Formats: sequence, structure tokens, C-alpha cells
Amino acid sequence: MNVRAGSASDIGQVREGNEDSFLVLAPLYVVADGMGGHRGGEVASSLALETVQRMFQAQQGTLAEQVTEANKAVFERSQQDRSVAGMGTTLTAALVDGDRVHLAHVGDSRAYLLRGGELSMLTEDHTLVHRMVMEGEITEAEAETHPHRSILTRALGVDPSVQVDETDVQVASGDRLLLCSDGLTGMVPDGQIREILETTSDPQDAVDALVRVANRAGGIDNITAVILDFDEGGIERSDTTEAQVPHQATVERTAPRVEPPRRSDITVVGVPIPEPPPKARSRPPVRADSRAPARRGRGRRVGIGTGLTVMIGVLAFVGLRGYLDSQWFVGVSNGRVAIFRGIPAEVAGIGLNSVVVETSIPAEDAQALPFYRELGDGITAPDREAADAIVQQILDDVASAQPAGS
Repeated sequence: MNVRAGSASDIGQVREGNEDSFLVLAPLYVVADGMGGHRGGEVASSLALETVQRMFQAQQGTLAEQVTEANKAVFERSQQDRSVAGMGTTLTAALVDGDRVHLAHVGDSRAYLLRGGELSMLTEDHTLVHRMVMEGEITEAEAETHPHRSILTRALGVDPSVQVDETDVQVASGDRLLLCSDGLTGMVPDGQIREILETTSDPQDAVDALVRVANRAGGIDNITAVILDFDEGGIERSDTTEAQVPHQATVERTAPRVEPPRRSDITVVGVPIPEPPPKARSRPPVRADSRAPARRGRGRRVGIGTGLTVMIGVLAFVGLRGYLDSQWFVGVSNGRVAIFRGIPAEVAGIGLNSVVVETSIPAEDAQALPFYRELGDGITAPDREAADAIVQQILDDVASAQPAGS
């Protein structure tokens, strides 16, 4: 079976960096979507792919074993390097073997098969809302717009071990396989993806079109896609045979910038993945007009200097106050789980946060679970709703851990 590949990754319209990575190393193709802050996500996805690539080229283990080793590598790095603590990544891999494709999958990146005009999803999202759909709590339509649709229940690097989904798919001439991050599927509905895959014959042109459409729809996340086209013959190696860690394509940008719905900054249910709060925009220094006469009275110079200092202080305070009021995290107050506004930090002994809600959940019960051992350091959230969701998850996990009848 011949394989023609197209691939691209783009930063999108909103993110400051690309946390996605992809690997095109025929017959192996992988997409990964990192999380845990700009640096953490980038490190997680690239480290995972570097591990898989190294083992694949050394012919060590099966695809699932390579993914398992990637999980170990990311987890150990996050434990050793505090700057990327709590990082993780999704991963969806396809290994072509004749007319069969072996898939290995963790997270909410996806694999699709287009055959005869029909688009089928080959992987299962490891997300909170998908679990809610499976349990009948919400419908699939409701899941598409659910505020917690990006909260993962499984990812690489957040635990010492991980369960890897494996699937074998038999392909035929004319089939088209798509691997992609949720930066594509979160922006472009399946129907439009199917239309582009069906009407754009060249795989690279099709990938570029998907990225372009996702950006036009808002591009609120990084966008990565790999397309494989199959026809009769032997395996044809792709021209690109190295990891893209990450690769950033040039695409048309027309949509306005909007605030991204981040992966709740805890992206894995029960496993906090803190992300450092974004840096406040620096303000230009206020300075005296350089054209002013040099000869001034000493008292006037002191007065101007004092006035400028006060002005700078006021502006800095207003900017900091506005920033802190937009930040949320879940932490510990008076021995109980609590929701805070601000950031979990101090400056000169002054806390940069305030308690909004102090729950009845004992902090020691939550911290007894491996997921919440670092609760005292704070689990950041993008808004109050996400903070409430974290508290609810802690409550559920604590209740599940209690012995029956206690």
C-alpha cells in the first residue's frame, strides 16, 4: 500500500506559542498536543515524540510500549524540573503495516478515516464530557458546547503509568486517514472536515485548507493535522522523516483574536496540571519631556520626580489589581479546600489573593489522594466556573475514596 502524507502545525490566532508537535517518519505518524503552560506543553509534546521516535528507530517495543515509555519520560521530567511540573500531552499515533494501520491513542487528539465519502472517528476522546455522554448525563450535541469539554480524564505524563488505547484498521486504496489535535476539531465541525477531505485531492493541500479554516473560525488553540492517503503498492516513505517539535506553518490569518478557553489549567480530571499565570503586560515608563529646559530649581526637580513616582505606582497598582481580579485558583484555607481570587503567591509577605469560598471539604482528605498532594500550592483555573468544577471534582474524588459506610 502506497502512502502519501501531508502535514502542518500552526500556532493559531490566540496562543503565544505552539504546544503541539507532530512526527512524520514513514511508516510512523504521530500528533501530540501538550499542556501545562507554554513551556510545559511544548516540552511535554516534543519529549513524548522524541521518545517514540528514538524507540521506533531502534526497533524497541511495540507502538503501545513506545507510548508507555513516552509517558514515563514526560512524567519523570515533570517531577525533576519544577518549571514544567504538572505538564502532560495527548498523543495519537498511526503505524502503517501494509494494508493495516495500528493506532495508539491517549487524550483528545483524534484519528478519522474517510472512505467512500463517509467520515468515521477511530479514536475515543478521553474527556470529562465524553464520559458524561457515555453515562447519559448529557447529549452529544450538549457536549460540543459544554464549558468543560477540554478537561481530560487521561493524558501522557501526569501519572507514572497510563492506559493506551489500541486499534487496528484495515485500509483500502482510496482511503484517507486524518490525525489531528483538538485545535482543529474544536473549531471545525466534522461535516466541514469531511467536505475538505473529500474535495481536496492533494494531502498537503488538504492539510493546509484545514488549518486555514480553523484559523478563520477563530483559531483559539494550536492546530495540527497529518493526512495519509492510501493506494495500491508498497509503502512509500514520506519526504519528511523527522519530528516536528513543534512545526509552525504559515497560514492566512483573518479572524479577530479572542481569549482561548484553556484546558482549565487542570486538564486531567483529578490530576492538577497547574499553569503559571500569564505575565501582566508591561507599561511604558513615564518620563519627563526630554525637550524641557535643563535649568530647573532643585525643589521643582524633586517635585516632578516624586509626582512621577506616585503616578507610576498608581498605574502599577491599578494594573496589578485588575490582573489579580481576573485570576482564580483552588487551594487551602483554615484546613479546608477553598476557592481564591488572585494568584497563589506573595510579594514582601503580602498575599496576592483572597478567599472567595471556603468549602466544607477537609484539605487533608483531598491531599491524602495522590492527585491533590500539591493542593497547598494552588490549582489555577481560568475563571470562577472552572474553579467550581475543580472543587466538585475534588468532592467526588474524596467521596469515592471513602470506605463504604463511613
